[in-house]
Amino acid sequence: MNDSLAPGCSPAGKLISAPPVDALSATLERQRKSFLRDGAPSLSRRRADLTKLTQAIKDSSDRIAGVISADFGHRSRHESLLAEVFATRAAIRHSLRHLARWMRPKRVRVSLELQRGRARILLQPLGVVGVISPWNYPFQLAIMPVATALAAGNRVMLKPSELAPRTAEFIADFLAGLFPPEQVATVLGDQAVGAALSTLPLDHLLYTGSTAVGRLVMRAAAENLTPVTLELGGKSPCIINEDAALPAAVESILYGKLVNAGQSCIAPDYVLVPRAMREEFIRLAGQAVGKMYPELKTNPDYSSVVNEHHYQRILRYIEEARGAGVRVVELAPTSEVPVPGDRRLVPMLVIEPDDRLAVMREEIFGPVLPVKTYSSIDDAIDYVNHRPRPLAVYYFGLSAKTRDDVLRRTFSGGASVNTTMMHALVEGLPFGGIGASGFGAYHGEAGFRTLSHCKAVFLQSRLNLSSVLRPPFGALADHLIRVLMMR
Repeated sequence: MNDSLAPGCSPAGKLISAPPVDALSATLERQRKSFLRDGAPSLSRRRADLTKLTQAIKDSSDRIAGVISADFGHRSRHESLLAEVFATRAAIRHSLRHLARWMRPKRVRVSLELQRGRARILLQPLGVVGVISPWNYPFQLAIMPVATALAAGNRVMLKPSELAPRTAEFIADFLAGLFPPEQVATVLGDQAVGAALSTLPLDHLLYTGSTAVGRLVMRAAAENLTPVTLELGGKSPCIINEDAALPAAVESILYGKLVNAGQSCIAPDYVLVPRAMREEFIRLAGQAVGKMYPELKTNPDYSSVVNEHHYQRILRYIEEARGAGVRVVELAPTSEVPVPGDRRLVPMLVIEPDDRLAVMREEIFGPVLPVKTYSSIDDAIDYVNHRPRPLAVYYFGLSAKTRDDVLRRTFSGGASVNTTMMHALVEGLPFGGIGASGFGAYHGEAGFRTLSHCKAVFLQSRLNLSSVLRPPFGALADHLIRVLMMR
């Protein structure tokens, strides 16, 4: 972020630096007045906005990958193109294909006593939606909620993460070139700006980030009764059953753990494996890392930890575990000399850590994977259920009965079977958490409905029975009530 820019709102709709609540409130008021003046945008207008947005993303794909890599120190170009560009455009294309159906009023059947009336549900925009996005996928997790809000016909105030400042600046300029500030305004600044945004009387607030900050956002929003969607994280477990195809399971788990250097909210956070399979898991994990990343320190496919603060945080987890006598296995494919300041951390397994260690209490958000053993599948299920509900559960095994038992008895935002993370790529599935991992959803139709108001409408017919059921009641009312009570 360019610190020389003065606070305030530019004509292009980009709020710079750390504006006070008054400046944010003024932007909110302008957007709300514009929304009330113009009303809900038509289907053709929404389609035009989404088409313009996805084309601009396509045209800027290399720049998007470049600024994200600059923020991370190094981010794999292929990961950025897939996770930031392709995934975002796929979500927008899904909305474009289904938007007409989503917007269509839904007919609802009415009961006998309300005949010949009709009922329907009208999907209306909420008004002005606030979005506070994180640093780990700084483009996708900012633009996808914005696109969902636009599909639902809303105006948007976006606060990107200050921990990816180049990407935040790019997003501000990118959106300002596409939409007027009365429709989309980008807020740049530090945590205080995000805190100020969450105190505004928005019509909805969508926050993606940590559980700790999510609690603060929800508390601030509650002062205005602002509805919130919290996309948080948590410790997503992998349960490996004894009948699992172990080589394939290990490769999928290590892929999910190492993409974006483990900095994904749905990354596998720990593994539960049958005791007899533990050493084979460790051996196969080393093979999987060597297959995907033959070397690490100069490998363009292997991403860095985003900054020194998070790099040192992960190292502290490892040092604490080693200090407690826990076995730590480094999965370095070759003997490499560390590159100063590179922050490409060697993948590590932490074997049988005590639950009191930080590596088992905190979401790791890095290429470190605890491995714990269990005696029976019931023990594994109990272990998961006695911890805060995670954003995802991953199950590996061939038995359909055991699979269904695990899915039925564990509680998580989502789940994938015999793979990791793939459920988040299915636009027809809602994506969101439960309990400490958040609530609400914003993918596909679920997101459209989250950022819409379902207005219940009843249309009375000229010929109806309503007068019979009003005072003064007579014989006909007595008869009709007897008929209704018999149903």
